[in-house]
Amino acid sequence: MPAASFLKDVYKIMRYRVKVTGMVQGVGFRYYVSQSAANLGLTGWVKNQWDASVSLEVQGSACKLEQFLKEVQYGNAFAQVDALDCKKIAEQPGESRFEIIR
Repeated sequence: MPAASFLKDVYKIMRYRVKVTGMVQGVGFRYYVSQSAANLGLTGWVKNQWDASVSLEVQGSACKLEQFLKEVQYGNAFAQVDALDCKKIAEQPGESRFEIIR
């Protein structure tokens, strides 16, 4: 693959919807996710779900998303992440921050 093509893919803006299962509520996990996203310059949101999972949508470059998903999989010191279910979805133009939805 030519270098220019590779770089184009690495910096392409993408968006994912992610469902995180495990012990991820009541342990500061949404705050951890929000801080991880902000530190990487990603946008989107994170929210607790009724089934004790956490849902999020995240948008940014492919290379930053890869790092973010690794951090989410690892979790904070109090969370236990069992699984991530990721689906690529349409980008949201004009989004400017990552927020916690209550």
